[in-house]
Amino acid sequence: MTRSLHIEPDNLDDHEHQRAILDLLDMYSRDAMGNSAALPTESRKGIIRGLRKHPTSLVLLATVDGDYTGLCVCFEVFSTFQAKPILNIHDIAVHPQHRNKGIGRALLERAEQQALERGCCKITLEVREDNVIAQHLYRAAGFRESEPVMHFWHKPL
Repeated sequence: MTRSLHIEPDNLDDHEHQRAILDLLDMYSRDAMGNSAALPTESRKGIIRGLRKHPTSLVLLATVDGDYTGLCVCFEVFSTFQAKPILNIHDIAVHPQHRNKGIGRALLERAEQQALERGCCKITLEVREDNVIAQHLYRAAGFRESEPVMHFWHKPL
């Protein structure tokens, strides 16, 4: 049986896309490389509304034979040093039953295509230090650690 992989930008007005985004983000949140817990109810309620309100959001959805199998959530930011946009990959996730089949790589390639079309100077992402599988994928797709090495800091509010 031939599988048909398709990557498309989201349509936040489409209820099927909304459900797929929420289900895939919940799957990712439950994963050991996510939060190891279900997506909080309040987060689920606000995700679609928040994506709609964020003017530079880009969500790519992957389907295989019509089933939603992965997503890539990106946001455009701005490089003051290069005076050009940057595409930041905030979340990338592939359903466990569909991993190691090229879906993650296809999502990264489509994100890169979108970044080029938007005139971005680079693509950024964060990856957990212990997520060696994702790191292997990112290296294979041409990503590398920043020089000098940067650390991802946060301040919960």
